[in-house]
Amino acid sequence: IKGSGFVASVGIVCEYNPFHNGHLYHLNSIRKLYPNDTIVLVLSGNFTQRGDFSIIDKWTKVKIAKEMGIDLIVELPFVFATQSADFFAYGAISLLEALKVSKIVFGSENDNLTDLEAIAKCQVQNEDFDKLVKIYSKFGLNYPTAVSNALYDLTGKRIDTPNDLLGISYIKTILKNNYNIKPICIKRTTDYHDDVLNNISSATAIRKALENGLDVRKAVPEMVIKYLDYDNLHFKEKYFSLLKYRILTDEDLSSYQGVDEGIDKKLKKAVVCSTSYDELIDSVKSKRYTYNRINRMLLHILVGFTKEMSKSMKEIDYIRILGFNDKGRSYLNKVKKEVNLPILSRFKRNFSPILDFELKTTSIYGLINNDRNLILEEYNNHLGGENNEK
Repeated sequence: IKGSGFVASVGIVCEYNPFHNGHLYHLNSIRKLYPNDTIVLVLSGNFTQRGDFSIIDKWTKVKIAKEMGIDLIVELPFVFATQSADFFAYGAISLLEALKVSKIVFGSENDNLTDLEAIAKCQVQNEDFDKLVKIYSKFGLNYPTAVSNALYDLTGKRIDTPNDLLGISYIKTILKNNYNIKPICIKRTTDYHDDVLNNISSATAIRKALENGLDVRKAVPEMVIKYLDYDNLHFKEKYFSLLKYRILTDEDLSSYQGVDEGIDKKLKKAVVCSTSYDELIDSVKSKRYTYNRINRMLLHILVGFTKEMSKSMKEIDYIRILGFNDKGRSYLNKVKKEVNLPILSRFKRNFSPILDFELKTTSIYGLINNDRNLILEEYNNHLGGENNEK
């Protein structure tokens, strides 16, 4: 128990792209396990860890989360939300630790916490792990495959499903930083790669269905449907002309996060003939560069996120509250004296480079589907005008 300010709490990390029945199952499972705990959500905003554009904007996702009864919602900044699993996990878990959250509950395909912890410990504590990864990488394997092979050699276990891999990254962050957060996994009820719509379907399948104009009512809670108007959804392909312009006119792509030597020239050549976002990705994809890695790289080019920025924005330096209910407000009031980071209830320009960059990415995201002024919403959405800043 963490000091006098301890309050029972559960942390979750989600993108809600979009919120679906699997997320509802996750929440209901948490409520059954911990009926009295405050649920604290770390929410990715307008962009996701795979380098995608969230089909619904950040503030709409906050509305949905509040309607679903989540008690406290905090923002995972772009600079963490759109990078590799380890960096994504570090940002999210650091926010939960700062807020004195005692547990994190995540979905898992394997549903064996002992296995996940053993693999995480191997990556953190076994000196042979990094050596093996480098050896496999020299054979031309991409990083996820090299990691999977190294772990299998050392532990006899092969974990290659996305939620398990992210769960391992959460556990690694906890171990490396000696955080006082207990990891707990809940069995995932659907196949991540299944494109068929069912009562419990993957977010990927739902997004594909929406892009094709199909009915997704069976896969999402009824209250979510009103937020899934096709004309107002932010599909990645709508941004392709902006990306193409950026690649064609920027003389040095190698300065952007994720753009390694050589692939910048490949992108310059491929973009001339490409007619879509995915066509461009397919034209430069290889054993070394996975789809997700290229997707993140292209997003970072589009928004101007450089390697230098990534190096200088490695630590969470504020907590931005996006929403809460009475239970969440009470939790904040009980723990805020023990929180060592500034707590922001509204946007503040020039407060943090990470927060300033958040506004820039929102500006770019808002260039498409100009139904609302998302830049103004960044300034105006501040919990009903209340000032909870520390």
